[in-house]
Amino acid sequence: QVQLAESGGGSVQPGGSLRLFCAVSGRTSSDSVMGWFRQAPEKEREFVAARSLGGGSTRYADSVRGRFTMSRDNALNTMYLQMNSLRPEDTAIYFCAVRIRRTIFGVWHRQNEYDYWGQGTQVTVSS
Repeated sequence: QVQLAESGGGSVQPGGSLRLFCAVSGRTSSDSVMGWFRQAPEKEREFVAARSLGGGSTRYADSVRGRFTMSRDNALNTMYLQMNSLRPEDTAIYFCAVRIRRTIFGVWHRQNEYDYWGQGTQVTVSS
């Protein structure tokens, strides 16, 4: 069993920054893939970013590439999402998720590839 807990959300003005945290407990490995997704009001949940716990490539949605950076601290079993140049359209509940077994880079954006999900943290970007 794996448990995920997001934190770091809040309110910020357009152009500002926030850093989200995802604490991971339970059995994962370097083959596991961590992802960030978000759900805006009255919209479907969408992919934000993903990377393997073993390092290597990171995949980003076009809407956040160049503004968001996903990283990890294996010693702390924590994943981060650094969000810069935030826009009102980034307002959403942000979820972290994990897929336990190895999968190909090409499907990291698919929600149904992930086994466990956190409860989410609210990010609001407004002036």
